[in-house]
Amino acid sequence: MRVEPSEELKELRSQLRPFVEEKLFPLAEEIDRSGKVPRAAWDALREQGLLGLLLPPEYGGAGADLPTYCLAMEEVARAHRVFTLLIDATSGLTPVAILRHGTEAQRRRFLPGLCAGTLRCAFALTEPDAGSDAAAIRTRAERVPGGGWRIDGRKQWISGGHEADVVMVMAVTDPTKPGARGRISAFLVERGTPGFSVARVDRTIGSAAIELADLAFDGCVVPEEALLGVEGEGFAIAMGSLIHGRLGVSAACIGAADRLLQMSVEFAKARHTFGKPLADRQAIQWMLADSAVDIETARAFAYETLRNVTAGREIGAAASMCKLYCSEMVGRVADRAVQIHGGAGLVRGVFPVERFYRDVRHYRVGEGSSEIQRMLIARDLLK
Repeated sequence: MRVEPSEELKELRSQLRPFVEEKLFPLAEEIDRSGKVPRAAWDALREQGLLGLLLPPEYGGAGADLPTYCLAMEEVARAHRVFTLLIDATSGLTPVAILRHGTEAQRRRFLPGLCAGTLRCAFALTEPDAGSDAAAIRTRAERVPGGGWRIDGRKQWISGGHEADVVMVMAVTDPTKPGARGRISAFLVERGTPGFSVARVDRTIGSAAIELADLAFDGCVVPEEALLGVEGEGFAIAMGSLIHGRLGVSAACIGAADRLLQMSVEFAKARHTFGKPLADRQAIQWMLADSAVDIETARAFAYETLRNVTAGREIGAAASMCKLYCSEMVGRVADRAVQIHGGAGLVRGVFPVERFYRDVRHYRVGEGSSEIQRMLIARDLLK
């Protein structure tokens, strides 16, 4: 496996690194102070061409490939997890699903605004009694006389759902079918639709700017054209973007871990204890070495998987392996970073390591938990 990306991606990294450090680092500090995502964050990403990365130019996107998207995620993750979420909101599951399965009218209605950062979207699958087990969702969509669909149900822990202009809602349209395939359909529900409301907004253990919403659908009637793709194909539509999503998350974990290691090295050199730099202590050196090995292993695995995906090769469960390894890797690196910083690593507003420590914990749960990834890997081995 080769750790280095292509020459084109090296050039992109050389452009993104100063942008991240000069523009996004100060914005990350502002986000931490205010607990809000300023408009300037969206504007900075848009001006750098990072919104709508995977969408075609005719809708205002960059028309980039998956390795470019992942490298961008890796770089911006060095500043704050918020920036990865903003990029994902314009190139993640919902935008890509609209591009792949939407009508031209749906594409024209939503994609240009997403690429410009003037529209926001969300993906609503999880419910109080259904998360990883998609077949257990209870939200129902039934046809109504005269055309259209009536949606009833509740969605839980939807990232950015309270601010979204359009939500891709997964609902059961054929309860007679077992499992998820053929049973679930996808709908594009716009903000302001009668019967659609935000029931609650929650903050996680991570940054206060990252909020999750409970969404309620009470007799929410949407027109026929709100159906995305073919009736009964909602689960397949969602699953179709999982490789992109898992590799994007893997890249973000690598970027966050790389920044954590950089901060740890700088602190270990600057901090003196008992008359010597912390970096001279073998215990500290071993933690730094273990983090470096973890990061380089993750980077090599992720980059090689990306090469195989773009070459059209069968990758089996490699995307799940990447997501599993990288999400758990960044947790180890973050834990060591806090330990190296000692008391300074526990206090908010002193060093960013404590915020990274809280934010990266999400990756082992969201976007497909570690347990789900292990299940998928084992299933691939045993088939």
